[in-house]
Order: sequence, then C-alpha cells, then structure tokens
Amino acid sequence: MKIWVALIFGVLLSFLIAFLLGFVIIPWLRKLHFGQTILDIGPAWHKSKQGTPVMGGLMFIISIIVSFAVVLITDKLLGGHILTSGSVVIGDDMKVKIFAGLLMAVAFGLIGFADDFIKVSKKRNLGLTIAQKTGAQILVMLAYLAALYMSGNTYMFIPFVGNVDLKFFFWIFGAAVIYLTVNAVNFTDGVDGLCASVTSVAAVSFIAAALIRGFFGVSLLAACLLGGCLGYLIWNWYPGKVMMGDTGSMFLGGMVVALAYAIDCPLIILLYGIIYVVEMLSDVLQICYFKATHGKRIFKMAPIHHHFEMCGWKERKICVVFTLVQLFGGIIGTALLYYGMK
Repeated sequence: MKIWVALIFGVLLSFLIAFLLGFVIIPWLRKLHFGQTILDIGPAWHKSKQGTPVMGGLMFIISIIVSFAVVLITDKLLGGHILTSGSVVIGDDMKVKIFAGLLMAVAFGLIGFADDFIKVSKKRNLGLTIAQKTGAQILVMLAYLAALYMSGNTYMFIPFVGNVDLKFFFWIFGAAVIYLTVNAVNFTDGVDGLCASVTSVAAVSFIAAALIRGFFGVSLLAACLLGGCLGYLIWNWYPGKVMMGDTGSMFLGGMVVALAYAIDCPLIILLYGIIYVVEMLSDVLQICYFKATHGKRIFKMAPIHHHFEMCGWKERKICVVFTLVQLFGGIIGTALLYYGMK
C-alpha cells in the first residue's frame, strides 16, 4: 500500500470510528451518570458544564488503536511493510518504539480512567491522590524507557547536530520529558475543544516530521491520532457534549511522547507542543509567584487559557488562537527538522 493511501485511509477510518462512537459512548456515559464535577474556584460560567459526560477520551483511544491495526493488517494482506518501511533503513527497533509507545499511551489512559472513575463515582473533583497518580506514572515511564534502553534506543536526534547518545542521562532526560509532557497535555484540557484542537495540529506536525525522517510507520500512527482527535472534536467543540477527562488527556500526552521518541527527537515537543509548554509554565509561574509574594498573582487564573477566559475571551476564540500558535510552532519545528537533516 502506498504511504499516501495508507495515511488517508488511517485518518478517515479513525475519524469515522471516533465520530460514530459518540452516538454510543455519550448516551452510555449519561446513563451511568458519569458527569463532570466542576470546581467552585473555576470560572463561574463553567458551572453550566456540571454533569457533562466525562471519559469521552475513550472515543479516540478506541478509534486510534482500531484504525492503526486495520490499516496495518490491510497493508500486510496487500504484501506491504509500511510499519518498517521508509526512506531510511529501519530495523526491529522501530517496532519497539511504535508499539511500546502505544502501550505507554494506553497505560497513561488507564491511569486517567482510574482518576476519572473515582471522581464520577464519588461525585467529587478529587480522584487519585497526587502520590498515587505520580507513582503510577513513574512505573509507566520506567517500563517504556526500559523498553527503549533494551532495544538500544538511547540516542536522540538534534537538528544540525545529528544523533547524540544520551548514555545514563537518557533515564533522567526521559523521565523529565515524559512526566512534564503528559501532565502539560492534561493541563491543556480546560475549555471545550482546546486539547483536541491543538493535538490535531501536533499530529499533523508529527506526520510531516515522520515523512521527513523517513519513518512511514510513525506517520501512520500520527495520522490515526489526527483522525481520532477530529472525530472526537465534533462532539467536544463548544458547547461540548462530552469531555475527554484525564482518560483522554493523559492518553494524548502519552501519544505525543511516543511520536516524539519514535522520530528520535523528543526535544521537538518544545515546538510541536508549544501550547502544552505554555500551559504548564503559566501554572508553575503562577504558583511560584503566589508563594514568593504571599498571595499576588501574575495571571487572573492559571493555566493560561483560564486567564484569557477571565479577560473575556470566548472558548471558541481561545481554541482558534491557541491552535494557530500551535500551528506556528509546528511549522518552525518541521523546518528545523527538514533543514537540520541536510
């Protein structure tokens, strides 16, 4: 199967599955009374979202896994080898990167599911404790990094420099990248359509990056991510009929990490995930400044999308502006990868 055919097939199938699942999963979540609990400290107008079905991330998690599997099987039946094909020589280590990355994302999604389930079953906004969630995340991180380490993937590609062996620093750097990215994506899920919109742009960027790097299997996984996010976005665009919950946002964080490592360039998250970075930095800065000044704030509310809400921005405007910023970061990052390989 030609790569362009596979990519289009992956996007459309993932989109269709995620969209159609909305007709099944949303009523099911309503029937179970799995609704969102809104914090009193949040924007007052968010109270209208009280009871909106959560765990909608199941829609794109299922669609991404199913569509990826279907395209791979179809390609195999047609005599292709898209998973390990490309413009460069690719060994079995690529299979490790892709499947270990996908398993990592699913594992993070399960942690988010446990967190969401506790929230909705107990009718409160606190799910897993910080210690429980962090401990579970550390176990997933170590398992993923161990898989990369045992397959010899301890290096990182840096544009204009080449492959750099991280050696022991591989573990420290990897733990920081994974933990920060997964939680930064989680912070981004704060207004209708935001997280899915910016992640769709990130997926497009990863498709381009994987093609530039010559990793066709990775571009297919990114294409399935794009389709799943767009299919879900139909249901989540303001006013959202469902929320992805930690189930979805933590899975998406895992996918962003998996794709970045699969193209051997985790540093690209700084540009491909520029909105995630800004969201997390705004929260960290707010907390640090609040403690240092004994109660003063830099932003009206953090993460920063809530600041713009408090300034009068509508949720649709926040989504559009943040998505455009994400797109700009993607263009810069893709240009660096393209020219950095020359």
